[in-house]
Amino acid sequence: MKSLCLVTVGVLAMTLLIASISLLVAHVFQTVVDLQVKEGTVLKNGTETFEAWEDPPPPVYMQFYFFNVTNPLEVLQGDTPLVEEIGPYTYREYRPRVHVQFLDNGTKVSALNPKTYVFEPQKSVGDPEVDLIRTVNIPAVTAMEWTRSTPLQFATEVLLLLYQESLFTVRTVHELLWGYKDRLLSTIHLLHPEIDPVFGFFNKMNGTDDGEYVFLSGETNYLNFSRIVEWKGKESLSWWTTETCNMINGTDGTSFHPLISKDENIYIFSSDFCRSLYLVYDSSGTVAGIPTYRFVPSAMVFANTTVNPDNAGFCVPPGNCPGTGVLNVSICKQGAPIFLSAPHFYQADQKFIEDIEGMHPIKEYHETFLDINPLTGLVLQAAKRMQINVHVRKLPEFFETGNIRTLIFPVMYINESVLIDEVSASKLKHVLLEASVVTGIPFIIMALGIVFGIVFIVLVCRSRGISEESTEDERSPLIRTS
Repeated sequence: MKSLCLVTVGVLAMTLLIASISLLVAHVFQTVVDLQVKEGTVLKNGTETFEAWEDPPPPVYMQFYFFNVTNPLEVLQGDTPLVEEIGPYTYREYRPRVHVQFLDNGTKVSALNPKTYVFEPQKSVGDPEVDLIRTVNIPAVTAMEWTRSTPLQFATEVLLLLYQESLFTVRTVHELLWGYKDRLLSTIHLLHPEIDPVFGFFNKMNGTDDGEYVFLSGETNYLNFSRIVEWKGKESLSWWTTETCNMINGTDGTSFHPLISKDENIYIFSSDFCRSLYLVYDSSGTVAGIPTYRFVPSAMVFANTTVNPDNAGFCVPPGNCPGTGVLNVSICKQGAPIFLSAPHFYQADQKFIEDIEGMHPIKEYHETFLDINPLTGLVLQAAKRMQINVHVRKLPEFFETGNIRTLIFPVMYINESVLIDEVSASKLKHVLLEASVVTGIPFIIMALGIVFGIVFIVLVCRSRGISEESTEDERSPLIRTS
């Protein structure tokens, strides 16, 4: 009976150990979890995934920082501009998706994404309707660039004198953000109705959308979850000079496919940047106790053409490349000489930083990043940071430009951030715990195998000890012959 018990325990221990090792090698339970995650990450009406995509629960905040020019007269004489950062002016951003329609048997989803901004005084340094900022007079600079060397040049100069416009202007934060009626633009509007007489960086962008998007639902391939295939009815852009640069790649940056690896590139299309860009793995960490991969924009995205020849398509007109870290988007901003960069020219050519006194790029505060849970593809924390600059130079045709140097002049930058809320974090932790339990089954089986193995060894040792302790008489035959 003892022998049968020993054999049973030994066989059970070996079976459990072999089974656990086989399951680990074959990734059986990990495959089961991956399959469940793939099947659950689909834009399908009535699911939690769709509801979170349609109206994301985590709060989004938009912070605006302005660069106040403190030496405007000296700048017009050719001196280095001295700017002072003022901010943040913080707004809560609401961005539900509306007019959602399922297309092509549920494989595609179309939607609009209007954004509404509500001022948050507790998270701001002042009152945007009171605080004044001295900055570049963008309408005047734009008008001068539009009309120089044209028959309208003289008329523009007359209007600038009549309205007493200069290269710099003083406006409230609210006016610079949400718009003010500019006299110069109002006059131009009479001749060119397509020109808006109201100027503001976010003019007509509060409570409005940036066009209809068509997304893939992920129904046929989980890798295509929420990937954009059309924007404003087009499958590609038309601003840039190469097909690659005009491609619409990736998602809108709010959601990604599950099972993300460190080796892949994360593609995003941003209408703010007028282009697609990609992010690469930077580091691993945790947010609210949940594991994450941090992705940041690749240095190749805004590299000059000697480092990344593919960026030549973003040089408009062809061959006119501003340098590393700066993107000329005037072609998609009605010809206004707007250049985008990271805040404080982070990761840009040193010349841009040295041209402006007051630039202090710091990775922690000025880098764009995404913290993504690799299993689910959910964004737990993110910050999109973008600086708006104006290209200014001396124009001999207009005395308003004085002797100013050719500069990429910083005006303001934004920090659009999101952090997962407690309710969403709790739900995600529950999902990850269930996944951990399932993927941990082979280890549980292995632990049981080890326990039974130890029991087997103990029983064998005890059996041998009992045998060795028996007396000579106990070992002798029951019947003796003399």
